[in-house]
Amino acid sequence: MKKEDCFYLGKIVSKYSFKGELLAKLDTDEPNLYDSLEAIFVDLRGNLVPFFVESSQLHKSDLLRLKFEDVDTEADADALIKTELYLPLELLPKLEGDKFYFHEVIGFSVKDQNFGHVGIITGINDSTAQALFEIDRDGIEILIPMNDEFIDKVDRENKTIEVNTPEGLIDLYLEE
Repeated sequence: MKKEDCFYLGKIVSKYSFKGELLAKLDTDEPNLYDSLEAIFVDLRGNLVPFFVESSQLHKSDLLRLKFEDVDTEADADALIKTELYLPLELLPKLEGDKFYFHEVIGFSVKDQNFGHVGIITGINDSTAQALFEIDRDGIEILIPMNDEFIDKVDRENKTIEVNTPEGLIDLYLEE
């Protein structure tokens, strides 16, 4: 399994018991979707290694208490702390309407109600307080905030996102 075929689920943050149980912080708005997994891929030194889940349950709000097969001691558990967890993309729940996963809109075309065709989404920058669409318009990078108020429609069939940005926002990137 390659990382590009997977999505980041979360990170193991601590041990839970002396029997090899671990706590993972999940990167999801719906942790309950992941409390009955059979296996998880763990990133060990750049390789995704499958671990079979003996038991798991939600712990507090966004933590998942995990017991992997063959991880039975504190030392076994220690070796997994701070490792990242991944799952195959096909396990992602399908999103409907204007909700989308970042990876699924790469390559989508962006149309603005006032401006018209803006360009093609080449990436998502989520290192800022607000995630941004990175859009290529003939070699010029345009950044549009991924704000619910700006996104009018996500058309998966035609791979298009329609936005309504404040007047002048796109022009800022195009002025010489």
